[in-house]
This record gives sequence, C-alpha cells and structure tokens, in this order.
Amino acid sequence: QVQLVESGGGLVQPGGSLRLSCTASGDLFSTSNMAWYRQAPGKQRELVARISPGGTTTYADSVKGRFTISRDNAKNTVYLQIDSLKPEDTAVYYCNMPRVGPDYWGQGTQVTVSS
Repeated sequence: QVQLVESGGGLVQPGGSLRLSCTASGDLFSTSNMAWYRQAPGKQRELVARISPGGTTTYADSVKGRFTISRDNAKNTVYLQIDSLKPEDTAVYYCNMPRVGPDYWGQGTQVTVSS
C-alpha cells in the first residue's frame, strides 16, 4: 500500500509562485510514473503534468511554460513548481501514482489564486 502526502498549497496573488510537494511511502516510487492533477470547483479533474521514473516530462497545454514537474527519487518526492499563477489555476491539486490496478492518490492540496 502506498500513501501519497501533498503539501505546499495556499493563497497566492496572481503572478505569484508556489511549489507543491508529494511524498510517497513504500518502495514503488523510483520505478513509477508520477503525475499531478487538479480539480477546480464544478469541473472535472484534469491532468496537469506527468513525469517518468527517468525524468521525462509532459504537460497540459494550459500550463506549458509556467509549471515544472520534477522528482527526487532518493526522497520519494515529486514536485510541481507553479509560476505566473492565474486565477484560473485555482483548484485542488492531487498527486497521482498510476498503476495497472487502481491508481494511488493523495488527499489534495488547495491552491487559491486571488488578489
């Protein structure tokens, strides 16, 4: 069983930055793809960014150039650096470890962008 624990969310002004962290328990992290999703009020959960065990990254078009996903396999942690935040980035951000069976999910961390 894997537990994913996110941190780093908060209230930030437009144009600001945040770094989200997600730490995984167990020994699957270093060989697993990892991803960040987000869910805004009244909207479906959407994929934001994904990173392979070796560090290959993909991003949603809406966040390219502003979001950076990275990982530290020694710390079992994946990060999401969010720059140039916009009000439309307001959402709960979830860490995800995809599996062949049910995925593992974190509890989510709230990011609110408002002046």
